[in-house]
Amino acid sequence: MNRVVITGAGIISPLGNNVHTFWNNLKQGKSGISILDVDEDYGKTAAGIVYDFDPVEIFGKKQARKMDRFTQFALAATEQALESSGLELDKINKERLGVFVGSGIGGINTLIENVNILNKKGSSRVSPSLVPTMIPNAAAAQISIRLSALGPSISPVTACSIGNTSIGEAFNTIKHGDADIIFAGGTEAAINSLSLSSFRNAQALTKNLDPASASRPFDVERDGFVISEGAGILVLESLESAVERSAPVICEIIGYGSSSDAYHMVSPNPEGIGAYLSMKKALESGNMTPDEIDLISAHATSTKIGDISETLAIKKAFGKKADSIPITANKSMLGHMLGASGSAEAIALIESIKHGIIPPTINLNNPDPDCDLDYVSEGMRKQQINIGLSNSFGFGGHNATILLKKYL
Repeated sequence: MNRVVITGAGIISPLGNNVHTFWNNLKQGKSGISILDVDEDYGKTAAGIVYDFDPVEIFGKKQARKMDRFTQFALAATEQALESSGLELDKINKERLGVFVGSGIGGINTLIENVNILNKKGSSRVSPSLVPTMIPNAAAAQISIRLSALGPSISPVTACSIGNTSIGEAFNTIKHGDADIIFAGGTEAAINSLSLSSFRNAQALTKNLDPASASRPFDVERDGFVISEGAGILVLESLESAVERSAPVICEIIGYGSSSDAYHMVSPNPEGIGAYLSMKKALESGNMTPDEIDLISAHATSTKIGDISETLAIKKAFGKKADSIPITANKSMLGHMLGASGSAEAIALIESIKHGIIPPTINLNNPDPDCDLDYVSEGMRKQQINIGLSNSFGFGGHNATILLKKYL
């Protein structure tokens, strides 16, 4: 079995469009949430919007037009990850280079645009590129083309657990020797009136229009999640490959667990059974005990049932240790990046391990009595971190947990 390390990372997010900016804003407890005036019918909502992102400037007008926003995010994050990894594409075996990048909703903006064209101008004006632009695997395909990657390429669709699913499956693929290097992560760009209307009508979104306090995981006043967008991409590599090319190893991935709630399409099991199993399997995969985990990055979307369910799952997975493990909830600042959330939070966990800093969970002013663990809410906490666990859960009951370790 191969050891698997992380040698590069890239991010596009409401808190910054590179890892350095993203991390500095996150550790300082800065909110990336703003108020979006959707349209005359919908009104306003809190959202985590990516600003200062010009796809034409990055890719050129011709190339940018061939990609939906979710693919543009993924490809931009990939370029960052490629650069930070020091990977020279002409010096590796492309048959052992893979891409595992998914999206939950895919190119919905392109779909809406073409539906409007169909209704206003007729079928002859619908773009012939609609399908290859909107399908959820478009990001993985474009990245594969950019890298000339001939190895395994998949696009997991496990809703909001996609980032961790992609990273975990890439970890297993390299661990078992079926690839040397895989670009893995998730991407999402679904902030539009259609998506927002559906989430709002399902009573999943917050009604809070104070952007700084709209996302408040574990707080008694939480009332739903804040929709967000972006992408996170990691470069996973066998340790042998990384050492051979003197790569800048930034972290090691040592465990992965996945499970299904088998309970409901949108509501988590209230007892947290699936989430517990995901963490249990990740610990078993990494041959770790609860006492060896120094930090938990919670999924924590700021929903009533979800935050309580995850709290119960952590208690079940960690027993007496649960009370003393610090827990951070990045979505308090990032909002919920849907399919991109897991990979963005993995990047945050890597930075925590590197720097010995736990970002705060902001807006946790009045803890829910049913959420009674050590959520870091007093500002960033300095603490040595050797091993961290990150949770991601998604609609349909998909759960994925990864374990990251300081590389020594």
